[in-house]
Amino acid sequence: MSSSSFAFPLIELSLKQETPILLFGSFVLKSGRVSPYFFNFGLFNTGSLLLALSIAFADAIISAHPLIGLPSAASSTSTPEILFGPAYKGIPLAASVATELARRGRDVGYSYNRKEKKDHGEGGSIVGADLGGKRVLIIDDVITKGTAIREAHAVVSGNGGITVGIVSALDRQERGTGERSTVQEVEEDLGLPVLSVVKMSDIIAWLESQGRSADVGALEVYRKQYGV
Repeated sequence: MSSSSFAFPLIELSLKQETPILLFGSFVLKSGRVSPYFFNFGLFNTGSLLLALSIAFADAIISAHPLIGLPSAASSTSTPEILFGPAYKGIPLAASVATELARRGRDVGYSYNRKEKKDHGEGGSIVGADLGGKRVLIIDDVITKGTAIREAHAVVSGNGGITVGIVSALDRQERGTGERSTVQEVEEDLGLPVLSVVKMSDIIAWLESQGRSADVGALEVYRKQYGV
């Protein structure tokens, strides 16, 4: 399954909303760069929109891990057994994507962390499935600087889990602090594969398919300046 098969429907849905989730224009990023597009994943804020996002995540995950949630995955050393959503944005993603996988007959555990350890009740900082000795896929929206993902990986490892991959909603495919993209830096530094539901190249391909040459031109100029 090509990335466009799950990226394109999400892009189209994002543009159809009364308040568009994907915008084209001029946007100043936290890095100070002026981007010709902005994808606001926080606007997937209704049940139907979260379901659509979860379907796209599930499609992407199954394309990379075809045995996930199936009995045959027990003998695999790389297929995830648990989805881990780092607080806070990763929490609803882990829960909703696990639900969508279960709807397809693929049952996996999910868990998330608290920002602070709880010293009463069940205690601890992890809520949900036990990570100990389990293969874990970290799920989050956008990898900006990679700090949050590195912290999530440390949380998983600190609780006995084995991170086997990371999946994010968007890969901007642009340089981080050096010549590599933030995603490439995370992959190389942690030695883990990073899967993205939508990439900048998907957005450009979709725009080309719609004949939106002005937007394509703006993104190509930006990619030439900052892309990898």
